[in-house]
Amino acid sequence: GLASLLLAPMGAHAVNLAAITAAICTGPDAHPDPRRRWVTGIAYAGFYVLLALFSAPLVDLFMGLPRDTIQIITGVALLGPLTGSIAGMLSNPDDREVAVMTFAATASGVTLFGIGSAFWGLVTGFLVLAARRLLARRRDVVRGSA
Repeated sequence: GLASLLLAPMGAHAVNLAAITAAICTGPDAHPDPRRRWVTGIAYAGFYVLLALFSAPLVDLFMGLPRDTIQIITGVALLGPLTGSIAGMLSNPDDREVAVMTFAATASGVTLFGIGSAFWGLVTGFLVLAARRLLARRRDVVRGSA
């Protein structure tokens, strides 16, 4: 967090990748027994050393691939996180409409006043959530007075 904030202006924006790797290494997918998860950390460290040793040829390899191939590889790599995120987004039946509207606005790619769709997705989500809560309160008041 803080290191990324301080180093991002100097081009070191990828400091936060360590947090992603730590989450992978310490999660239940690494090993069911938390006392054995250190093995995953060692394996990742070794993989990173190998990656560092062969980074220049790997960059050359990827630079030589057609743009469409890179996009396909990226898309396939994102399928797991996307499906997990969508499943989490839809897990609460009470807020599904809010989640879908937020996702749709964000995925739309719309830009208004020079502000991108990520912001408008948040605005849409907050507005839909506020409207649903307001309508639910009014419905409860009407039921209570009847």
